[in-house]
Amino acid sequence: MDNGAKRRRGFARRALSRLLLLGVAAYVAVCLMVALCQRRLIYHPPHFTTEQVEARAKQARLERWRDAAGEAIGFKRLASQQPASGQVLILYGNGGSATGCAHYADDIQGVAALDVFILDYPGYADRAGSPTEQNLYHAADQALQALATNLPTYLLGESLGTSVAAYLAGTQPNRVAGLVLLSPFDGAVNVAQDRYPLLPARYLLIDRFPSADHLRSYHGPVAVMVDGRDKVVPERFGKRLYDGYAGPKKLWQFPQSGHIRIGEPRAKFWQEVLGFWQAPAALVELR
Repeated sequence: MDNGAKRRRGFARRALSRLLLLGVAAYVAVCLMVALCQRRLIYHPPHFTTEQVEARAKQARLERWRDAAGEAIGFKRLASQQPASGQVLILYGNGGSATGCAHYADDIQGVAALDVFILDYPGYADRAGSPTEQNLYHAADQALQALATNLPTYLLGESLGTSVAAYLAGTQPNRVAGLVLLSPFDGAVNVAQDRYPLLPARYLLIDRFPSADHLRSYHGPVAVMVDGRDKVVPERFGKRLYDGYAGPKKLWQFPQSGHIRIGEPRAKFWQEVLGFWQAPAALVELR
């Protein structure tokens, strides 16, 4: 091999090494950017002025819900028939708000005399603060403490809120009579890794929302709904959560529906959920 050929081969090797180093540097830079900005990628809180929130609440027939210290923590609508037979705490999904969840109060109170309370997360709507896993958990603890202790308390979670509901059930199981989880997941790390398969998402994620881990400490009735065309939280993650839960459980599957879409008449669905929560087999587990 002549000197010219050796020089060309050496140049090619050096060029390839530089390209590999640049590729590795670019990959590391992307990982760092995602790690630093991940909460902006995870949370999408709507922001409203207090006047806008109050107008939306009035239209939805909701009133401010305050804790014992007088802090506004969400909205509520009491059952028209009092005394109520129970209470439902709603934990909405990413991008939601308390005033946007009035349809759940409509549906639930259409089939049962239940008081409905909807938590607003820190940094959502007009509530101060910023959304993080720990801040959402703290707000949920605060909400549960603000509820009556002489009524059965049910939790309704949707999407991200299903993990907050699982946290409450796992950490305060004696306060929770039943759950309904709409488009849930077993852990945020699994959803993140599925969404970003080329990144080490499971190692970068700070807010991990380990729903399956939380539910290991709960033994009450858990209703799970998954949608076959869910592009946000693919149904397999909800099925994993359901399959891994050892307590009384019931699954609703809607193959033709998208994210958080009840694929049958809503009154029928909620009647079935209420019936499952109050079934003798489920009540035995709570004793």
